[in-house]
Amino acid sequence: MAKEYRQQKFARPPGATEILLVRHGESEAATPDRPFPLVEGQGDPALATTGQVQAVKVGERLRHLPVEAVYVTNLRRTQQTAAPLCLHIGITPVVEPDLREVHLGEWEGGLFRIRAHENHPHYQQMQLEQRWDAIPGAESHDALGTRIRRGLERIAQNHPDQLVVAVVHGGVIGHIIATATGATPFAFNGADNGSISHIVMVDGRVVVRRFNDASHLNESVLSSASMPT
Repeated sequence: MAKEYRQQKFARPPGATEILLVRHGESEAATPDRPFPLVEGQGDPALATTGQVQAVKVGERLRHLPVEAVYVTNLRRTQQTAAPLCLHIGITPVVEPDLREVHLGEWEGGLFRIRAHENHPHYQQMQLEQRWDAIPGAESHDALGTRIRRGLERIAQNHPDQLVVAVVHGGVIGHIIATATGATPFAFNGADNGSISHIVMVDGRVVVRRFNDASHLNESVLSSASMPT
């Protein structure tokens, strides 16, 4: 009988780090008369009621996996999203500030959402040119990429041969996946709140395994994507 060569299931390479990128749950609505509080110059809304439910569902989805660490950012919507999972598995989350959301310059504090709904000319320019710094004072693509890479490399160095969870932001997830796949900068913006994307850090490279898995949220994966606000 001739030797058979079956298709093989993906296996994490030796020394690699698997990272489940969770977008935080839906945060509070922005209002013109009540801007979000700022943390180091960035808007810091809490989770909305819907986001709290999404956080519970994320925790239920991931609680049985061999998660070795949970990372969050300095913004509370990520910390609140991670809380149910951390309670289940008995882990204290670690803050990785370099994975915080894109800095939106003069549109921080919730103004970005308002300008997006208004379809402001700078918002149109941002979408057309696929660069955040079309917004006055916002972070550039290169600056964003430098710090995200730094944060991912720190996590990989700390967790070879392990699975970790990083609860982060839509703009960060979009940048990671677009860069890893060679796509245009905004191609993967708009990951659903509470969704899970899956990457593997191996030999300095990012391998993409999954994007925007929202099956645990019981929501349609065909819903229209929005910008990561």
